[in-house]
Amino acid sequence: MSKIGFIGLGVMGTPMAQHLLAGGDTLYVHSRSGPPKALLDAGAQACANATEVARQSDVIFLMLPDTPDVERVLFGENGVAQGLSKGKVVVDMSSISPIETRVFAGRIEALGCDYVDGPVSGGEVGARAATLSIMAGGKQAVFDRVLPLLQLMGKNITLVGGVGDGQVAKVANQVIVALTIEAVGEALVLAAKAGADPARVREALMGGFASSRILEVHGERMIKRTFDPGFRIELHQKDLNLALSTAHKLGVSLPNTASCQQLFNVVCGTLGGARWDHSGLVRALEHMAGHAIGDQPAAKA
Repeated sequence: MSKIGFIGLGVMGTPMAQHLLAGGDTLYVHSRSGPPKALLDAGAQACANATEVARQSDVIFLMLPDTPDVERVLFGENGVAQGLSKGKVVVDMSSISPIETRVFAGRIEALGCDYVDGPVSGGEVGARAATLSIMAGGKQAVFDRVLPLLQLMGKNITLVGGVGDGQVAKVANQVIVALTIEAVGEALVLAAKAGADPARVREALMGGFASSRILEVHGERMIKRTFDPGFRIELHQKDLNLALSTAHKLGVSLPNTASCQQLFNVVCGTLGGARWDHSGLVRALEHMAGHAIGDQPAAKA
């Protein structure tokens, strides 16, 4: 039996921690808002702060919103670093800056510990079903050590490369997802305004080369107007900011990523949809077209 720590018990973190607990490990948890009662009732042990979690645990998992949150939890007052001792492992499953991840790893490794970045894809549904895709970065031996724990939370688990490479893969994932949502939105808005039934168009496209998981799931959301998250637009904005800032530092141009970020900005700033599911990006396209997918088309000439 391992002694596991988990910090960050939000929409994603709570079910992930539940799977670790169900695996028979001793689980020490901490969250700023307090651990959910159901987790404590199942046997998780609440800790007063991140230092205590690290002191009690052999492997410490983080699932936090953004880069500054990870830095604070690792190195701030009562942070993880203060509770570490030689041989422990920190696994950050947050989606944060690849460049800062490598800096954080260096500071943790200087304490005689190991570091793995393991951001995930699959959203709340994947977290609850333990079917997350996990993109890991770190040393092979350390990855092998934590793999049985990762397998309690996910199915498609890949060691991409060294520390930070998992975050690179996650940024790439979020670029592809955003651009594909935008493409599906454009197609369905065009179909609707042209007078075709967008639901039938989507059905037809699902049988061809344009078929994708995003056309299937997010296209249906656009048609049925179900924009409850899911994965919130404000979080996808954060991920695209990571992509764009990393690209800037590397001298890489991501023109279509920048366009998607502008569309997300319209949804948030003009339409008040920061907390909508990211499929709600279509609302920016509808706003510019003056036509929503569910509207009746204008009379044909």
